[in-house]
Amino acid sequence: MVIPPPIKPPRIMKFLKPYVLKMHFTNKFVNAQVIHSPTATVASAASSQEKTLRSTMESTRDVAAAAMIGKILGERLLLQDIPAVTVFLKRDQKYHGKVKAVIDSLREVGIKLL
Repeated sequence: MVIPPPIKPPRIMKFLKPYVLKMHFTNKFVNAQVIHSPTATVASAASSQEKTLRSTMESTRDVAAAAMIGKILGERLLLQDIPAVTVFLKRDQKYHGKVKAVIDSLREVGIKLL
């Protein structure tokens, strides 16, 4: 008599948290993008390097610029019917300053964070 191996349930992670928010800050610019993790493609992105945004900002690297990038990214996500994202913070990123500004402005727009 052969005992079959137990049947594993399908991985639920890709269904629960498919969209991941990643942020990158340089000395000159603020970048934020949402990645669809099952297909490894960029679902939406916003950056202070965009020509249309640079003219409206006083500075492209401070906390106010990070808040504006978060707001614009949130609006772009709502246009694509993406209601929730997961936040991926690097080891050196803490919930403070520019990171906090991006995340809080995403919440204000209506994006839920998982």
